[in-house]
Amino acid sequence: MSNQLMIRNVLLILTTTLFACSEPLRTSSVGDNVEVLPYQFVMPGLDRQRSIRLYLPPSYQTSEKRYPVVYMHDGQNLFDNMTANEGEWGVDESLNQLAEKHGLELIVVGIDNGGDFRMNELSPWVNKRFGEAQGEQYMDFIVEVVKPYIDTNFRTRADRLHTAIMGSSMGGLISHYAVHAYPTVFSKAGIFSPSYWYSQQVFSFTQLKKAPLDARLYVMYGDKEGDGMIADTGKMQRQLRQQGHPRQNTVFKRVPKGEHNEQLWRAEFSEAIQWLFQQQPAF
Repeated sequence: MSNQLMIRNVLLILTTTLFACSEPLRTSSVGDNVEVLPYQFVMPGLDRQRSIRLYLPPSYQTSEKRYPVVYMHDGQNLFDNMTANEGEWGVDESLNQLAEKHGLELIVVGIDNGGDFRMNELSPWVNKRFGEAQGEQYMDFIVEVVKPYIDTNFRTRADRLHTAIMGSSMGGLISHYAVHAYPTVFSKAGIFSPSYWYSQQVFSFTQLKKAPLDARLYVMYGDKEGDGMIADTGKMQRQLRQQGHPRQNTVFKRVPKGEHNEQLWRAEFSEAIQWLFQQQPAF
């Protein structure tokens, strides 16, 4: 082997090694009060199984209190940098701080997404590009399988007034659907960067299936998420007002410079949760 070739090979090895070392190492960031439930949950009608992640508030182990519950989509992205696709939401850190500073304590149930099935599972409406809708089956799984298990095995406040649903992007779309389609189960929805573009049927559905007047809807999006996001959320805001949903029970927040990513959703989580669980006027 010539000296020139040897030098080239050494440089190639050094470059490859330096590049590999420059990639940030992922470390687990999950809190002690988060667990993955010990077995997979069967999803009726979809022939699949799914992992469930559970956050319990700081006082859970030392009290007999019952707690409100938030059901959240894309469970892999909520608590742990090791499992998140593009950074985690920091739900456990945020809620631990809210518990310490404001006394707001909640249980969070994170439903893992289905990977290749995510787009289908998180929409109740067909999309020509992505195919069949599986959102109804997915929501039935949450309402009929996951929620009964959680309410049976943990100290929850199981009524609708203490039950919320929350997600981003397609998770925002299915959360919007859930608070309208299951009014006896959910009274609150955190709707982050909702994918209203996925199906225009969301607008006719919202008109047909009006949410109860006491339902609280927190819709948040960034002004750098594209003209379609701005137009669709504006259209939904006008529609809900025209339908008579009380303004005090709706928030449409446009975040300056906000982009479609976990950084935005993490930054806005605490404010949304506090608003959703404020004391509400009776109707």
